[in-house]
Amino acid sequence: MLEKVKEVIEKEIKPLLALEGGSIELVSVDDGVVKVRLTGACAGCPMSQYTLVNFVEATLKDRVPEVKSVVSASDQRAQWTDMMCR
Repeated sequence: MLEKVKEVIEKEIKPLLALEGGSIELVSVDDGVVKVRLTGACAGCPMSQYTLVNFVEATLKDRVPEVKSVVSASDQRAQWTDMMCR
């Protein structure tokens, strides 16, 4: 399943995110749960959760039926705190 997930991310998801200045990194796949990190323009974007669920998760579930869910490896609270303290 790991190889299928990698392939879908590299060939289908990453190119579309790049059109908006974003990217995605695969962190892990464990028991059907895919952990990713949104980077570039996607990191800290107010729409990142929407992108994660309605694009990344939906695409992976469609192409790799063994995927149960997709979660973010990024700590959004820490990112916002860091940004606000600058």
